[in-house]
Amino acid sequence: MPTLPSQIPLHSATTPSLVPQNPLRSRIFAPQILLPRKKQLHVCCRRSDYFDQQRIASRTPEENSFTSPSPGTLANRVYAGYTIYKGKAALAVEPKPPEFAPLDSGAFKVSKEGYILLQFAPASGTRQYDWNRKQVFSLSVGEIGTLMGLGAKDACEFFHDPFKGKSEEGKVRKFLKVEPLPDGNGHFFNLSVQNRLMNVDESIYIPIAKSELIILNSAFNFILPYLLGWHAFADTIKPEDSSRNNFTSSRSGAELEWGR
Repeated sequence: MPTLPSQIPLHSATTPSLVPQNPLRSRIFAPQILLPRKKQLHVCCRRSDYFDQQRIASRTPEENSFTSPSPGTLANRVYAGYTIYKGKAALAVEPKPPEFAPLDSGAFKVSKEGYILLQFAPASGTRQYDWNRKQVFSLSVGEIGTLMGLGAKDACEFFHDPFKGKSEEGKVRKFLKVEPLPDGNGHFFNLSVQNRLMNVDESIYIPIAKSELIILNSAFNFILPYLLGWHAFADTIKPEDSSRNNFTSSRSGAELEWGR
């Protein structure tokens, strides 16, 4: 067998190779060019809780009528609303969620319905409003329905006593009047507050255009099932629950009548 030379010349176009090329050897010893990998950059944004803390600290007792959430849940809260600015006042409209109470069975029921919070702030200058002097009025589900049913020439009035049934009953009286504008293109919202506890007697009114009322009615129509807690009920409906209704012996009178 012939011996291979001690040095094997490099294979080129002019120099024939003395040893058959080995693909595996070529892959192992072939020079590799490593390109630098692009470094991926990640940007993390963190929302400040300052705004939420300020809003919670400035709430009135009427706004805090529901149980306050634990500090751990505040980061997941979302605040949404609709604000109308006019020359003499501003009106902020915000939905407030219902309350749920646990049952012995482990289920939950609605203990308090949600509501719509109206916040009236008087103007303190050109396009400036004094929210420290705001007056609030909470619309119940029934009152929301009354507002939604108003025609162009209809009017309504609501009366609230936040301390009704308590020792301070009658010391704070709130009247919300909604009357049509003279031109029929909207309504006046007039909130009168008589607070003998703080020696306040103030009236704030703001004209709401027809287009703005359309926006409010659309928002009310969307949020009403959530104020009633029906969204929570819908989330608990499962396909297997319908099979339980096949047993007529356990049905209530209302279920039997519906099935006829």
